[in-house]
Amino acid sequence: MAYKLFGAIYVGSSEIAMKIYEINSGRKNFKVIDEVSKILELGKDSFGEGSIRIDSINAVCEILDGFKDKLKEYQVTDYRAYATSAIREADNTEIVIDAIKRKTGISVRVLSNSEQRYVSYKGLVAKYEEFHQVVSKNTAFVDVGAGSVQISLFDKNNLILTENIHIGAVRVRDYLSMVGNRYGQLDKLISEYVDSEIVTFRNVYLNDKEIKNVIAVGEFVNSVKRIIPEYVKDEKITREEFNTLYQRIVNLSPEQISEKYGLPYERATLMLPNTIIYQSFMNNSKAEEIYVPKVDFCEGIAASYISEGSGAVFGHDFNDDIIATAQNICKRYKSNKNHVEKVAEYALQIFDSVKKLHGMGKTERLQLQIAAILHECGNFISLSDGANNSYYIVANTEILGLSHKERMEVANVIRYNAMYFPASSKLKDSLGECDYIKIAKLAAILRIANILDKSHTQKLTDISISIKDDKMIITARTYEDMPLEAGLFESRADFFEQVYGIRPVLKVKRSV
Repeated sequence: MAYKLFGAIYVGSSEIAMKIYEINSGRKNFKVIDEVSKILELGKDSFGEGSIRIDSINAVCEILDGFKDKLKEYQVTDYRAYATSAIREADNTEIVIDAIKRKTGISVRVLSNSEQRYVSYKGLVAKYEEFHQVVSKNTAFVDVGAGSVQISLFDKNNLILTENIHIGAVRVRDYLSMVGNRYGQLDKLISEYVDSEIVTFRNVYLNDKEIKNVIAVGEFVNSVKRIIPEYVKDEKITREEFNTLYQRIVNLSPEQISEKYGLPYERATLMLPNTIIYQSFMNNSKAEEIYVPKVDFCEGIAASYISEGSGAVFGHDFNDDIIATAQNICKRYKSNKNHVEKVAEYALQIFDSVKKLHGMGKTERLQLQIAAILHECGNFISLSDGANNSYYIVANTEILGLSHKERMEVANVIRYNAMYFPASSKLKDSLGECDYIKIAKLAAILRIANILDKSHTQKLTDISISIKDDKMIITARTYEDMPLEAGLFESRADFFEQVYGIRPVLKVKRSV
């Protein structure tokens, strides 16, 4: 079978790792043929001092230079190098990335939090054979990073919620070690600190929902398998067995944990914070079992590479998860489900009909769909300023799988679906890195789609769209009169014509 080699490079908060994978020609599976990693605590710089120190930058470059030699050894030409929270949250992010590029020639992409967690999630789906069986029951995927914890909830195989909490293992360790040195009882201090955040999450999002399973990933899993090997043969641990892990490490220093269980010292320092975070979530969610599959971030990078250009890989459609997340945000803010679904349907139909004119692809189509689903959520706060409120909700709500830039573009499409769209010069500061033209194109489509169900009563049985000369003709079939939609259509058509150069025309046909 034909195959290609691919390099996955992870610049994390406590280690820098690379795996070289053999990917089959159908891009359906992959296996590791070589791997290398180095411990380097970038998170200690970033979370403790605010920026990455010069000697740490030089150390990163030296390690990556060695990785480059390994890529050459295997004649690997295709790779992805991703950095996560330590570099992302540093004040000198751009300086670090530029130094790496100049000194090693390796281009490192800094992932937003939602992108980082999405990569981890893809690795889990790709490499954990029992994934779909486990998440058929109420399950929480708890991804404890250096700087924060991402909790994603599944119900009957559907992703229903994802939320980020700033209680990552390195952040907790470094902050509370100072307090612990003064007052003692570090484990109790960490427990109280973590519990306060987890209890808030439980009260806001879980209510009476019972979580059956918890899935853990990352280097912590490998450490668990060293400390309680007798309990992890089937990659599943009960709550009582997990408590054994806590009992074995709680009274040991990091030095003792490292020596007794053969862990690198830096990872040993993270055992207590990691264990307490997972234990707190299990106790507060009443989960009985925690699954510990052997999946790391490099697996996620390889899975993301394989899934590029396609939402459906490994028997799973990842775009469905993004849409499900948006639908649950919509539900949380009590939007009109029938209306937003119909607007999304019309918007995608228009998008596909004018594809030659807008030149956009699958990512933009997905952004439009999310914008349609979420365009009314701000009405929950105030009907008088719904568009602005919707903007702020989307801008400040994480959507797993969308980068910060993509999410902000969605937020602006929603805002300017209902508001006057100013010239780019007037929006330069507020849009930041967002694509002005993309927002204009998607907002123009959403305006038309939204007006077709302005009454929120789904009067149309269906629509058909044709492009003739300089017109986009929308033929709408209905059993009812629709004076509201027809009367407002012309005012929405103006902006669409400015953006696309063709005039939307609404033709209503009464069904008998």
